[in-house]
Amino acid sequence: MNTFSKTIVNWYKEYKRELPWRESSDPYLIWISEIILQQTRVAQGYDYFLRFVERFPDVQTLADAEEDEVMKFWQGLGYYSRARNLHAAAKSMNGVFPKTYPEVLALKGVGEYTAAAICSFAYDMPYAVVDGNVYRVLSRYLGIDTPIDSTQGKKLFAALADEMLDRSDPATYNQAIMDFGAMQCTPMSPNCLFCPLVDSCSALSKGLVAQLPVKQHKTKTTNRYFNYIHVRTGEYTYIQKRTGKDIWTNLFEFPLIETTTAISEEAFLALPEFRALFAKDDRPVVRSVCRDVKHVLSHRVIYANFYEVVLPESSLSFSAYQRIKSTELEQYAVSRLVHAYIEKYV
Repeated sequence: MNTFSKTIVNWYKEYKRELPWRESSDPYLIWISEIILQQTRVAQGYDYFLRFVERFPDVQTLADAEEDEVMKFWQGLGYYSRARNLHAAAKSMNGVFPKTYPEVLALKGVGEYTAAAICSFAYDMPYAVVDGNVYRVLSRYLGIDTPIDSTQGKKLFAALADEMLDRSDPATYNQAIMDFGAMQCTPMSPNCLFCPLVDSCSALSKGLVAQLPVKQHKTKTTNRYFNYIHVRTGEYTYIQKRTGKDIWTNLFEFPLIETTTAISEEAFLALPEFRALFAKDDRPVVRSVCRDVKHVLSHRVIYANFYEVVLPESSLSFSAYQRIKSTELEQYAVSRLVHAYIEKYV
């Protein structure tokens, strides 16, 4: 074990986070935790993990579940393709989690990082993990300014991570370098003064900590404008399931009219698409509940307006939508945006 690896592991033994998935070598539990943590901070994902594995404690339970229920247990975590991929992968396993790196890597939604994490943590195989924390630690420690999102950078850091790996205990080393990046060598304002690598960190000696790691591409975001219609018709309301290859696929939501730009309340109420939702003789009571709610996703910014429409229970309006009791809304998986509205206004 090289000096870097030894220092990282010694730091980890003193400061490591006590996490439930670290108490097990069950590849299923490790897989669930790694998928949750792909786009989610540990503090946020912790309770979701506990709830998810309590309901779906093994591969077969998850495979046998309905997708709508899986999505409901995932609600609030975002990046919902992760949940759909989990469910599809569980169905492909025939009740048994795969035991080799190529088989794990072949699972839907599993990339090289996740496969390395599962195989090292569950099976103690010598595969080095390379995630955002590892990129940051290696880039700073070695003083490398090759962009981490370039082909050259990905190859370089994969090779370096493999070179640094403690092959006698890959599970501990992988956990150590990830925790070190998450807790010590943080993206902003890392605690360099009390870092165990203070005397050998290239970025610190050259004053480049804030500049490393380097990314060559900035994520391009687009704005979208959603106008949701919350219908109250007696004790009932209306919802629909999102389909197609768009955000929030297979999640439920209120009737929605998307516009190309921000739109005033008067202009919205005059839209032909809005008027077409109502039966001929209906006289709806419409009010704006909240406007310009900003919801930020990785590649999109959603600006949402929510309108309430009150109709008689016998109304034939919104006939193309699914009619449910308002008290049953919580049974359906919805986006974080819609859920926030339901919690506050419904």
